[in-house]
Amino acid sequence: MSWKWARFPVAKEGMVFILPLAAVTAVLWGLRLPAVVAGFFSLLTFFVVYFFRDPERSIPAETKAILSPADGKVIQIAPCMEGRFLQRPSIKISVFMSLFNVHINRVPVSGRIVGMAYTPGKFFSANLDKASSANEQNALLIETPEGARLLVVQIAGLIARRIVCRARKGDVLERGWKFGLIRFGSRLDVYLPENSRVLAQPGQKTLGGQTILGFLP
Repeated sequence: MSWKWARFPVAKEGMVFILPLAAVTAVLWGLRLPAVVAGFFSLLTFFVVYFFRDPERSIPAETKAILSPADGKVIQIAPCMEGRFLQRPSIKISVFMSLFNVHINRVPVSGRIVGMAYTPGKFFSANLDKASSANEQNALLIETPEGARLLVVQIAGLIARRIVCRARKGDVLERGWKFGLIRFGSRLDVYLPENSRVLAQPGQKTLGGQTILGFLP
């Protein structure tokens, strides 16, 4: 099956927070309570709308490009042995999303999902290296039409307590398509084939579906 989310400026998963807050805010203004109370809820509502914003992105045309799966900052680039899915030496690139980043997650390469695994876990701060193994996470193994395999892992953070993944095993996805999100601060790890050409740099700011992390071999 192939699919992608419809265009809408706010992720629908945020509506469960936005609508009740907006209703409470309207009631508070209607009751003519002290402005500081209604003002606080107004600001809170605007922040939640801002958090769940879903801007459009220009997807690069390079066919072998590996795109960042998230907005944020590259906090780690390191060789590793990925033993769960790839079972071979890989390059891990970690992107940390703060509260102020767009939290929509996007597909880094075109291909079919050939493996998935959700793992419950702890909620250490997502910028810590141990978060990759200890925190709640959801992994997607993607195989490109050429046979290359790449692993992307959604990792919940200290505040994030809900990983959303709309993709399912067998889905055929295009680069840059939206496949999920993580609520309120988190991290994504991408495991590339070890002979990939890496362009990303530690500390680099990324845009999901637009920033090129590297190229498949």
